[in-house]
Amino acid sequence: MCYILLGCGFHVEASHQVYRYLQVHHNITATHQPYRTGYHFQPAKHWINGPMIYKGIYHFLYQYNPRGAVWGHIVWAHATSTDLVNWVHYEPAIKPSIESDIKGCWSGSTTILPDGKPAILYTGIDPKKRQVQTLAFPKNLSDPYLREWIKVPQNPVMTPIDGINASSFRDPTTAWLAPDGQWRVIIGSKIDRLGKAILYKSKDFFKWERVDHPLHSSENTGMWECPDFYPVSVNLQGVGLDTSVIGPNVKHVMKVSLDDKKDEYYTIGTYKLEKDIYVPDEGSIDDDSGPRYDYGKFYASKTFFDSSKNRRILWGWINESDSVTDDVKKGWSGVREYLARQGWKTTGSMASREIENLRKTPVELQNTQLNGGSVLEVTGVTASQADVEVSFNLPTLEKAETLNLSGVNPQILCSQKGASVKGNVGPFGLLALASKDLEEQTAIFFRVFKDQERFVVLMCSDQSRSSEGPELDKTTYGAFLDVDPRQETLSLRSLIDHSIVESFGGKGKVCITSRVYPELAIFDKAHLYVFNNGTENVSISKLSAWSMNKATIIN
Repeated sequence: MCYILLGCGFHVEASHQVYRYLQVHHNITATHQPYRTGYHFQPAKHWINGPMIYKGIYHFLYQYNPRGAVWGHIVWAHATSTDLVNWVHYEPAIKPSIESDIKGCWSGSTTILPDGKPAILYTGIDPKKRQVQTLAFPKNLSDPYLREWIKVPQNPVMTPIDGINASSFRDPTTAWLAPDGQWRVIIGSKIDRLGKAILYKSKDFFKWERVDHPLHSSENTGMWECPDFYPVSVNLQGVGLDTSVIGPNVKHVMKVSLDDKKDEYYTIGTYKLEKDIYVPDEGSIDDDSGPRYDYGKFYASKTFFDSSKNRRILWGWINESDSVTDDVKKGWSGVREYLARQGWKTTGSMASREIENLRKTPVELQNTQLNGGSVLEVTGVTASQADVEVSFNLPTLEKAETLNLSGVNPQILCSQKGASVKGNVGPFGLLALASKDLEEQTAIFFRVFKDQERFVVLMCSDQSRSSEGPELDKTTYGAFLDVDPRQETLSLRSLIDHSIVESFGGKGKVCITSRVYPELAIFDKAHLYVFNNGTENVSISKLSAWSMNKATIIN
């Protein structure tokens, strides 16, 4: 989504890699497509990487390469929906056409102005390959589909001056209107290893002036791509706020995408308007070991306020785990998922409820015991395209493995103690996209440890056996789940969509998305199992699994 010269007065470093030898000017799509998704957003072909709602219609404006399945030749593609599930595509909304974006139209955000008029700020690449910020408005506000956009003559409205690295100046956020009547927006940047959010102000949305200090910065984090900054209510759980809301019962979330590591983290803190700075709460970790929306294959996310339902919707990019050459053979690369953000106390995400409209008749299990070492197939469901919810009860925790978890990286712990490593209380969970003989499987599971007097739940997504295919990213992901297994059941929801396994633990307190490419467990040869590879029995209080209809995406 986010998207070598030495010039006079500015500094340009290498940025995104363009595979010119793999760009094509004609459409090629493989006929055998076991990894195309059924209900995650995906165009028919090529590479994808700012959403909004206008007059009751959702608009998805996203990074797209019309020439090939790899990065390069970026435009803003455009699709609309009334339900966030089924989509209709139009001609690209923004293409390179003026000096400030002639080398590419990169990521940005949409802001709804007080009169209801949408405005897009996005990063353009100029003839000197500098990253500059560009402004566009709809041509015809009476068109609810906003099919045409006009770039203002004042462009570029922000340029990399005063020592800003011209190749590290991108991805403007949704702007917010402060009580002083001025708009504010942040741009992702860096100085050496210092990641920062450069702050700009404007009275009219056309003329922008840089504030002499960043809204926030953090040492040794590198380039901040796709920053996001928005308010959340302290008192009202499950209710989203407009981006411009500021007040005593409001916290703010600062999210950044770390270019160096291709993952994201966020902090929760206080926006001090009088000083125009953001201060993370005490104990809020302000580096790449901090909390994430998603601990798996998830990057370049953006949120927008859904005014029709008073919620905040989070969009994230699920990139590929195979090679660039494989992407070209498939004819496409990249998928989008969207989540509904919860309140600041839970800081969790769940799949937006609209996705449930695709569910078919459920298959259910209740009060089923899983003995240690057992595997139970869930039949009657299309395992390659399913939605699964399961709750586990733990009769006893007396034999939970003792482990000092101080300073332990949960992802490394998941790699060391994968689904095939027997434990005491766990591993137990789901085996998704599994072959009949379990030779291929993607395991999503829990394991409980005892650290002194407290019990700690580890949630993992183990891709190590997800495919027989070589040269794939089979990283095992993991995070600690903030629940007390003595007081509540352990809930797990997994959205399975051919090459995606998107899992939510503890009602969204931990999300892990895996991108996998099974060779055996495809289409009707995919199976779904629940398993317990621990010595202690666990109980399924309830399991519901739905086959999922395919979303309609008209290209």
